[in-house]
Amino acid sequence: MLAVVTLMVGFWIIKRVIKGMNRVLVAVAGMVGVETTSFIAMLGAIGLAVGLALQGSLGNFAGGVLILFFKPYRLGDIIEAQGYTGRVWDIQIFNTILITYDNQRIVIPNGLMSNGCIKNIFVEPQRRVDIEFGISYGDSIEQARAAIQSVIDNDDRILSGEQFDPNIFVSAHADSSINMLTRVWVNSEDYWPVYFGLFEQVKYAFDKAGITIPFPQRDVHLFQQS
Repeated sequence: MLAVVTLMVGFWIIKRVIKGMNRVLVAVAGMVGVETTSFIAMLGAIGLAVGLALQGSLGNFAGGVLILFFKPYRLGDIIEAQGYTGRVWDIQIFNTILITYDNQRIVIPNGLMSNGCIKNIFVEPQRRVDIEFGISYGDSIEQARAAIQSVIDNDDRILSGEQFDPNIFVSAHADSSINMLTRVWVNSEDYWPVYFGLFEQVKYAFDKAGITIPFPQRDVHLFQQS
């Protein structure tokens, strides 16, 4: 807040100083015979050019102030913004710096960050993991559900209780499979380990239960004409 007040006072002083300088310049130009109308027009054009040049920087500065004040994200948060996903490495007055999962540094102007959509991925303490598992049309849905449930029951990272009850639904009759949508709740820090771990453990459970994970296939019918 002190920085904002200082900035406003500074702008006010600069405006007064520039106004006084313009008067002096116009008076001196008139004394030496310069056409004051043209001189004023030139000063106006210069002021307009400088204003346009600083427009982007001022927008980024204002965006930085809004971000620091309202805190839509903080240092260390994993966010998705402007088509990039990464950890917030630094929040500067003009830019926000992200570090992506593969260690790339992304610099995004704060004007875009303050005016665009931001997804703060892991700011909440718990998140839901949604995964679809496909089984063959000839397999038993109940056996597949039981196999998935056994994996869930054996993973201590998956939360339990009325609020966090896991769900296993038949979500689609796809071209080559019956899809089983599985939803479980985990602490945010366990999201990716559980997400990838379920794929592996469910595969083992399906193999043990004799359930087939189908690959894309198509039936071709041949008609022979005499």
